[in-house]
Amino acid sequence: MRPRTAAALPRLLLIVTALTLVGVGAPAPPAGAAALPYQDPGRSVPDRVDDLLVRMSLDEKIGQMTQGERASVTPADITTYRLGSVLSGGGSAPTPNTPTSWADMYDRFQNAALATPLGIPMVYGSDAVHGHNNVVGATIFPHNIGLGATRDPELVRRIGRATAEEVAGTGVNWTFAPCLCVVRNDRWGRSYESFGERPDLVSSMTTVVDGLQGGSLAEPGSILATAKHYLGDGGTTNGTDQGNTQLSEAELRAVHLPPFAEAVRRGVGSVMISYSSWNGQKLHGHAYLINDVLKGELGFDGFVVSDWNGIDQLDGATGFTAAEVRQAVNAGIDMVMAPTGWRQFITHLRAEVQAGRVSQARIDDANRRILTKKFELGLFERPLADRSFTSTVGSAAHRALAREAVARSQVLLKNDGDILPLDPANNRIFVAGKSADNIGYASGGWTVSWQGGSGAITPGTSILQGIRNAVAPSTTVTYSSNGSGINSSYRAAVAVIGETPYAEGRGDRPSGMGLDSTDLNSLNTLRAAGVPVIVVLVSGRPLDVADQLPDWAALLASWLPGTEGAGVADVLFGGYSPTGRLPVSWMTSASQQPVNDGDGKTPLFPYGFGLGYRTDPDPDPEPPVDASAPTSPGTPVATGTTAAGTTLSWPAATDNVGVTGYRVYRTSGGTQTLLGTATGTTYQVTGLSAGTTYQFQVVAVDAAGNTSAPSTAVSVTTTGGSGGSACQVTFRVDQWDPGFTTNVTIRNTGPTALTGWTLAFTFPSTGQRMVQGWSARWAQSGTTVTATNETWNGNLAVGASVGIGFSGTHTGVNPPPTDVTVNGQPCGVG
Repeated sequence: MRPRTAAALPRLLLIVTALTLVGVGAPAPPAGAAALPYQDPGRSVPDRVDDLLVRMSLDEKIGQMTQGERASVTPADITTYRLGSVLSGGGSAPTPNTPTSWADMYDRFQNAALATPLGIPMVYGSDAVHGHNNVVGATIFPHNIGLGATRDPELVRRIGRATAEEVAGTGVNWTFAPCLCVVRNDRWGRSYESFGERPDLVSSMTTVVDGLQGGSLAEPGSILATAKHYLGDGGTTNGTDQGNTQLSEAELRAVHLPPFAEAVRRGVGSVMISYSSWNGQKLHGHAYLINDVLKGELGFDGFVVSDWNGIDQLDGATGFTAAEVRQAVNAGIDMVMAPTGWRQFITHLRAEVQAGRVSQARIDDANRRILTKKFELGLFERPLADRSFTSTVGSAAHRALAREAVARSQVLLKNDGDILPLDPANNRIFVAGKSADNIGYASGGWTVSWQGGSGAITPGTSILQGIRNAVAPSTTVTYSSNGSGINSSYRAAVAVIGETPYAEGRGDRPSGMGLDSTDLNSLNTLRAAGVPVIVVLVSGRPLDVADQLPDWAALLASWLPGTEGAGVADVLFGGYSPTGRLPVSWMTSASQQPVNDGDGKTPLFPYGFGLGYRTDPDPDPEPPVDASAPTSPGTPVATGTTAAGTTLSWPAATDNVGVTGYRVYRTSGGTQTLLGTATGTTYQVTGLSAGTTYQFQVVAVDAAGNTSAPSTAVSVTTTGGSGGSACQVTFRVDQWDPGFTTNVTIRNTGPTALTGWTLAFTFPSTGQRMVQGWSARWAQSGTTVTATNETWNGNLAVGASVGIGFSGTHTGVNPPPTDVTVNGQPCGVG
């Protein structure tokens, strides 16, 4: 080999410099050297993305769009194939499964990404759906259905923040959460991943996005959130997982789209597509719903990710095909989760681009969206695990927050003779049931492993241990899983029973939804002793228990509480009065499914139902002043009364503790029927009969669970129709201070069809503001709000209706809208 002379060196250096400038390689600059534009944190994110994109080859861009599973990817693969992302599937973890091992694993993968010529960091995803649930020792919060029962968006935001800190402490920077599905059939195996059956409730819980992503993604402890599964997976026929949602577009938009619109408004960074279909077309290839509605109409500027092998379902056959890849990417999917088939995906996508069937512009758009989030996360400046948060995994503060969430999620459905709360002192209590001393059962699916497990699968406090910790030394607590050993000397038996863990399709219940034989046998043993039975139901959904309910003195819906079972005991012994309210309607039998609020069916317990304790459990004969019952609310006033319904409003009750809500009753022949609950001082009654007289009363409930005497009844008589107007508008409000969500139904009552409509109404208070609307073009000027139809819902035949909605804020009172018109004509309101 001929040696280079000194004279040849300057020319060689010039060549190397030129190659670097045109993007052949862009390693991190040496200390003191000028950074390339995309490496300069002082530049704007769009400028950095633009600069990086022009330096990237097609292979590098395709690599950014590819996500492989950790068990099928090596660090060398990341460097070689320029992979943009790695994930842990359910139960996929390093050995040992500790926070530090996770952080070490993440850093190994990330260093491999940084070793690529352009040094683009990868983003690591995991299903942290109720805490960092893949990690042993993490805080496991209640599943979403329990959080929906709390009706507390701020609590959910705090849980999001705690989860983000624990996730960040292991290096992971992207969670596939929250699930914003609106569950419409409890047979569905993912029911517990939903916050509830109404879109307004689910929309209100998108505050978890704020907690996960923080004030900005660049903040320490912030991670990328994912709104999933887009769109309609909670509405499949028969509740079949990955099934077919058979709805009109108007219904799809009214029921399933609002939570995603709200998440986009909050700046959610990614959206995951559903396995399910809409009217027979798989969502993973649905260009209209992804490109036109999500990215276009809603203005989503993050990136879209497929579900696990989701694009492989487009043709119904196993194995990625070029046609599936082409359809999915052109439909708007930016990153493809191809856990084990990622090499095949890369090969197919490269060929499709080279053949012109996927445009370079589509590839650049996907990369722009992905790279933008990586820059916003600060990964180019701080790519490695932030170990300052590692100690937060399972911390005492986070477990205290989880215990609070458990207590606030408990829904008391029956309490004969006020058997609850139990006296913690001088008592004899028998505890039974397979879920009493089983953290795995209490946590459900997506806990340490995909399907969940049994026993002490992760550190925590079982419900049994919580009970033992709650009682005084003078109380005897005896435990037997099957109830053996009980006798009449015990004052109460607590049966902790319910479902065993499952996830996704394995949890579908197309047949029965009742208790299993193990639970029924335990209950029979307890009943035979003649001791009052208190059932604590651990489940991911309502179960078919109507036949057994008469035998129980009390029923407490505990959902899937997670690792902090002491929160259940807090309610059982009166340390916390139950405030949870049903996030779903509770069926009278499995054959009634689906059953949802407003569908005309009569459930066993209606949506929003939940009892409190009527007496202060403190045995002190001198209770604190703030334990007194609330005053009665003022007499309700009914407005807009028609056959469709009426709007009730009433003067607020007062209380030393603080009134937390109101129960609205219809009174007939001395019998009260609970219609529902309201957090504000208005309630929409629907489904009345024409020409009929009704009486309504309101009862106030305070934070301690005390209830007021009923208000004076208001008597109303409905008209024979819509009050003579050609339209009927119904407002249904779900309120939390200082925000609220309103679902609006417009019905054309004739005499002619509408070929376009504009709804207008007036906010009575200047402090009421419309913030974000859906399914219409919304605007507010002063106190006047207008909503004009979209192209897809503008035609209303006589008798047809359309559902739209908006979220808002208010200061002071939040009275219902007035001066309601459609196309300038006054409407009946009810």
